[in-house]
Amino acid sequence: MIGNIRERVRAGELLAGGWLNLGSSLTAEMAGLAGFDWVLVDLEHGVGDYAALVHQLQGIGCTPAAPVVRIDWNEPWKFKRVLDLGVAGVMTPYVNTADEAARAARAMRYPPAGIRGVARLNRACGFGQGFGEYFRHANEQLLTIVQIETTEALKNVDVIAAVEGVDVLFIGPLDLSVSLGIPEQYDHPQFKAAMQRVAGACRAARKAAGILLAAPEQLDEVVAAGFTFVALGSDGGMVASGMKRAAAAFDAYKGKGART
Repeated sequence: MIGNIRERVRAGELLAGGWLNLGSSLTAEMAGLAGFDWVLVDLEHGVGDYAALVHQLQGIGCTPAAPVVRIDWNEPWKFKRVLDLGVAGVMTPYVNTADEAARAARAMRYPPAGIRGVARLNRACGFGQGFGEYFRHANEQLLTIVQIETTEALKNVDVIAAVEGVDVLFIGPLDLSVSLGIPEQYDHPQFKAAMQRVAGACRAARKAAGILLAAPEQLDEVVAAGFTFVALGSDGGMVASGMKRAAAAFDAYKGKGART
């Protein structure tokens, strides 16, 4: 039930992602059917909890997309909870040092490579029926994503990229821009230099660079820079913008007086 994409990530394939922050199993299923290679359920800033996550993963499981989850902090027990539900990968926010990256990589893996607890009767293992197969391959197939969101992380990006078991360095644009002192100024030379810094570190370490984008117009630049694990938009953002456009369509007809 892993939905393995790690091999494709490590081969440098461009993989398109969708972001889920509404906690809805229906939008999760829609995203999985839309054509994304992977979809991420956001437990850091999204509104869903672990109970909602189960239904979202079941919805994604009916689609070709690989399910990824962003946990809310780099704690081993948080990895265990989502890994046992049968995800393809885990994203860890606010990773600032090589030690923190190694902590995430260890939490992703069974001993002796890591510290993940072993259990048989969970969704990832087919509730026991697929335990042997899962246990043999989980360490090599699960995708480990760490986020670069601070100036400290930028300073340490080369050693973070070199950590064994880390597959993707993923820029959190808003947090990184705030840390740089240029909130939401994604065209600022300092932010563009940070993007190049992360992409360069990933190339040198043969890891994938990732980022979350707000608009399709940003794709040309990030793909040219070497980013290959890219998410575009979110279910919440798409619903909100769609609702706003629908409501705005009435503006031209308002204020013209009631028909008598």
